[in-house]
Amino acid sequence: MAAPQNTDRKAPNILVTGTPGVGKSTLCSKLSELTGLTWLDISKIAKDHDCLEGFDETYQCSYLDEDKLLDGLEDTMSKGGNIVDYHSNEFFPERWFDAVFVVRSDNTTLYDRLTSRGYTGKKLEDNVQCEIFQTILEEAKSSYREEIVHEMYSRTPEELEENVRNICGWLEGWFRDKGESN
Repeated sequence: MAAPQNTDRKAPNILVTGTPGVGKSTLCSKLSELTGLTWLDISKIAKDHDCLEGFDETYQCSYLDEDKLLDGLEDTMSKGGNIVDYHSNEFFPERWFDAVFVVRSDNTTLYDRLTSRGYTGKKLEDNVQCEIFQTILEEAKSSYREEIVHEMYSRTPEELEENVRNICGWLEGWFRDKGESN
């Protein structure tokens, strides 16, 4: 994995994205713990900073005020050293990220994870279809430079650990390249 970088930041920003239930938060938590990078759980930040508006009855969730969220994160992201965790990705500015990791799962595993969270009906069906049609992966590929988008599967604890190792390896490369360019 190449480690393109914004040379103004002292640490990279990475985006971890994927369909709800694929294991993004578990991955981000482990990465933050191991690397010291700041884990930005966008769903939590949106709630805590009043970036939600209205309510979607079908999906049983609030709408995100993307502009307010982005304005509030601009300074944090410009400093670097962040792991952004969110199921959507196309509205984030490309300049923010040095790498985008799209976490995937198989449909059976995803279905089981989502039903255990209480997803039912259209919300469950649409999220499983989103994974079947690789919607999040395609959004990432069309929103960011191809060389910074990395697909990874997280169906088992072993795959989770492999993903952690791979991203840590990418981070080591980023810091090594950064040191060589100074």
